[in-house]
Parts: sequence; structure tokens; C-alpha cells
Amino acid sequence: MPIDLSRFGIRARLLSLLLPAIMALLALDSWNDHRTLRDLGWAAHDQSMLASVNVLRASISIAPDGALRLDAPKVVQTVFEAAERQHQHVRVGLTQLSDARAQTPGPTLLGEPDLPLPSGPMASGSPVWYDGRYHDAPVRMVALRSEIVDERGERFDLLIQLAEESLLRNQGQADAVQQALWRDARMVLVVVLLVWLGVTWSLRPLEALRKSVLARKGRSPAPLDASDVPHEVAPLVDAVNEHVESYRDLLDRQSQFLADASHQLRTPLAIMLTQAGVALRETATDRLHETLRAMVGQISRSSRLCEQLLSLAHASDSTSASKIEVVDLNSITRDVVLQYLGLAHEKDHDLGWAGTDAGSVPVRANAAELHEALANLLHNAIAYTPAGGRITVTSGVQDGQAFAEVRDNGPGIAPDLRARVFERFRQGEVHPGKGVQGAGLGLAIGRAYARRNGGDIELADADANDPHVAGLRAVLRLPLERNDLPAQGQ
Repeated sequence: MPIDLSRFGIRARLLSLLLPAIMALLALDSWNDHRTLRDLGWAAHDQSMLASVNVLRASISIAPDGALRLDAPKVVQTVFEAAERQHQHVRVGLTQLSDARAQTPGPTLLGEPDLPLPSGPMASGSPVWYDGRYHDAPVRMVALRSEIVDERGERFDLLIQLAEESLLRNQGQADAVQQALWRDARMVLVVVLLVWLGVTWSLRPLEALRKSVLARKGRSPAPLDASDVPHEVAPLVDAVNEHVESYRDLLDRQSQFLADASHQLRTPLAIMLTQAGVALRETATDRLHETLRAMVGQISRSSRLCEQLLSLAHASDSTSASKIEVVDLNSITRDVVLQYLGLAHEKDHDLGWAGTDAGSVPVRANAAELHEALANLLHNAIAYTPAGGRITVTSGVQDGQAFAEVRDNGPGIAPDLRARVFERFRQGEVHPGKGVQGAGLGLAIGRAYARRNGGDIELADADANDPHVAGLRAVLRLPLERNDLPAQGQ
């Protein structure tokens, strides 16, 4: 079952990655060192044994009577004393080559007669190394076979064997392995300590950031100080600061929205309160009805203001999801015209609709939000166009984009004021003295819904060829969907 590293901290993650690799490398190095030390140690011991054999061989000669003669007895005695101290065993055998048994070992002249012989043939003058057991102990042995001639010319086969117990060699190797293991264990402990201290030191600025964030509880959010954090963490802190800035901007816009909404609602409420007081004191029925009708008008305007505020809040909320699908902008435009046809006739306006000759205008958007955006554009046109004016709503495709346009022959808006008309509650500044009852939210709502669906709203002169002709064009533009609209009923 795989280990879920997300449940562990940075220290545990680093150690879980580093320790197995370090221990594997140390094990490999220890194994290589052990083999190297073993080969070097055994080679040194073998050379020491061979040197003793060569010294012994150089000191042996044959007397004229066939007896074995030692030319350097002190040296030989030293070899035998060293062999005894180092748990070594020596054997010297001599065989006359004219003897029929020359191929077999001769009688033992010196040392241990029962030392094991090599399993294979031995060439004269070449040492043979082999392992065996002697007195139930593992031994390392060397055998040197050579030919010597006495003073009468008789030839003899001389065999010298030297065996050394392997205990000392193995003990030395075991001590070396133990020292290597202790050294590797100390290295692992140092690595763990350094990782722990390094992570603690690196996370100290983040701990300071955590404390500073907790200390700001209940206060306005402010950017974090990223001057002391490691550069690997700085992008994360910068992203948090960007989020804090966007959150502060959202809070500022919400605060401004609440302040504007409170200001806009306070006036009609104060008027209705005054009208209600007048109605309570009024005794004449006709004047009471007049006051009540005025109150109904204020309530109607306040109700529309509340609806617009709710629409604006929904359109400005980027976190709320909306149903996006391929819809027909041509059909939505026609429905909006039919909805406001009665209001236009009441204002004595000539309201017309001109759809595209291509039939449908497919766009990928939310149908209800596009309907609301176009409704606000048309409502503004009806509100500001004088009686007897003309309003035309058009939809189609232009320059590869879908568009819906509301054109009127009203007073229009000066080009330098068209950017401000999309701001909230700017009606009195853009249309001073027009006497139109409204809060100045229609175009702000329309643009918010348009941008929410990937489009935008722009304002232009009613007649693009003659800017002196009165009127205004409000154009909603959206990306054209290349796919066909789904068939009805599907």
C-alpha cells in the first residue's frame, strides 16, 4: 500500500526520501570497503606467509650424507617462533627423485606431518595457495615445491607448507566492519539532525507569518511581509497577497454598494414616511386618495430599486455559478421587445424589432442573464426617449461576433460621459435635469451580465456617419458560437 506523504510534515518527507537513499549508498560503500579491505588484508597476510616460506627455503640444503642442513638456524628459529605466535603450522618434507614414490609426498623432516596437501598438481618453484581445515579450525595454507641437489649430484624434491589459522584475519575484518557501521550510523544521525535543524530554521519566517496573521484577527486584511521568507516560498506569499488584495477590493466594493443602496433607499422611505403622516392627518377623501397614490408610486419605484440592487449583486458575484448553454440571441431579443411593447406604447414610442436574415444567432451564455441585460438597455431607452420617439432593437452577426443593439432618437449621451454612465448611481450626473425617475443602475447591471457571459456593452452615436444626429446606440456584443443550436424538443 503506497504511503501518503501529504499526511507528513516537511521534515518527515525529507527524511523519508533522504534516509533510504543515504542508507543504500552507505551499505554499498561499506560492502565495497569490506571487499577491498578483505582483499588487501588477505594479500598482506599471504605475502607474509610466502616471505616466511621463502626464508625457510633459502636456508635448507642437503649434506653429502643426504641429511637436511639448515644454513641459517637463527633465521629459521625466528620463523618457527613467529609461526607459533601467529597460530601457524609448518611442514618440511623431502623426497629423493630417483625414488619410485617421487610423485608422492616424502617423509616429514620438520614441523607437522599431517598438514593437508593441495588438491591439484604443484609446479616446481610456484607457490600454491589453498584453504582447508586443521585441528577443526579453518586455515589458510601455502605450499612451495622445489628441487634441490646435494654435493654428490643427487636430486631431491623439497616441499614446504605453511598454514595460518583464519581466526585472526576474520577478527580483523569483523573489527573493520564494526568500525564502518559505527561511522555510518554517526553519519546518518548527523544527516537527520541537519535536516531537522535546517527545516526548523527555514520555517521560522513562516511561523512568524502565521503569528502575524493570527494577530490581525478582526482587523482589515493587509498584505503579508515576504521580505524574510525563503525565495522558494515567496511566490506562495505573493499569491496570498494577491488574494488578500482582491478580497479587500471585494470588501470595498461591497461596502460602497451597501452605502449607495442605503442612500438610495433612505430617500423614498423618508418620503413615504412623510406621506403616511400626511395621510393619517388628512380628513378629505380625495386628498387622502391622492396621498395614497403618491405612496404607491414611491413603493413601486422602491420595489424596482430593490430588484435592480439584487440583479446587480447577482451579476457582480463572480463566485455564483450560472447555467451556460447555446442559446439564440435573436430569440431573446424578440422576447425582450415583446415584454416592453406595452410600456413603449404607454410612453407613445414607436418600438420595433429587426432580427437577422440568417435566422438564429447562436451564443454560449445564460439566457436569463442576457434577457436581463437587454431588458435594462431597452428600459433605459424608453425612460430617456421623449414621447413620440422611435426605438429600434436589432440582432445579428457582425465581424464574426453576435450583437444585439438598442437604438433610439432620444437626447443621447455626450462621448466624454459615456464611460461614467456604467458606474452605479450616476444618473443625475450624466442626465442632469431630465426628470427621469431611476437610480442609475440599468447600464451597470447590463454590462455586469454581459461581461459575466464573455461579452460587453458599448455606447455609440445613433448615426455613425453623422454624430450631430440625436440619439444613442447601446450594443451588446458576444462571441459567436460556431456550433448549431440544438433542435427543439431535444
